[in-house]
Amino acid sequence: MSQHLTVVDHPLVQHKLTIMRDVATPTPEFRRLLQEVALLLAYEVTRDLPVGAVTIQTPMSEMKAPKLAGKKLALISILRAGNGLLDGVLPLIPSARVGFVGLYRDEDTLEPVQYYFKVPDALGERDVIALDPMLATGNSSVAAIDLLKDAGAKRIRFMCLLAAPEGVARMKDAHPDVPIVTAALDERLNENGYIVPGLGDAGDRIFGTG
Repeated sequence: MSQHLTVVDHPLVQHKLTIMRDVATPTPEFRRLLQEVALLLAYEVTRDLPVGAVTIQTPMSEMKAPKLAGKKLALISILRAGNGLLDGVLPLIPSARVGFVGLYRDEDTLEPVQYYFKVPDALGERDVIALDPMLATGNSSVAAIDLLKDAGAKRIRFMCLLAAPEGVARMKDAHPDVPIVTAALDERLNENGYIVPGLGDAGDRIFGTG
C-alpha cells in the first residue's frame, strides 16, 4: 500500500455511510452498518498483506496455494469508538491478535490523554491495523501511532470511517509511513474539532450515549 490516503468509494460503502450520517438513524442500525462498512474497508486495508505458498491437498490434486505469512495480524482498537470497527473486522480475520489504546480528547485543548494501553506481544513482527472511526484533528491518532511505534510496531496501517483534511495532514506530517484507508474525506473541522458534515460523535452513536 504505497499511497498515504485511500478513499474507498465503493457504492455499497457510500450507500451505508449515507444512512449512518443521517441523524434519524437509530443506534442499533448505526452499529450494524458500521460493522458492515468496517468489513468492506478491511478488504482494502488488508490488500497487500504478505503471503507465502503452502502445499495442500484438494479433493482433486496436490497444489501450492497462497496463505498469509508471518505472525498473526494485530488489530488495535483506539477506544472507545474503535471497538465499533473492531466488531466488523474481527469476524473477517478471526485469528488476529487484538490490542487496545485508551485515549480521550481534552475538550479544552483538543489534545489526547492516555488512560489505557494493552497490545499483543512481538508487535514489531506483526502487521498492525489501528482502528478509529473518526480522523478529526489527528491528535489522538498520532498519539496512538506514537505509542504503537514505541511498543515496537513497524508496519502500521490506519483505518477510519471518516477523515478531515486537517487530520490527514497531521498524520502525514507525523507518520508518513502509515497509510490511511477511509470511507470518506469530508470538508473540514468545526470550531470544536468535529468533522463537517460528518456524522456527529461516533462513540455516542455507537453506544447510544451523549
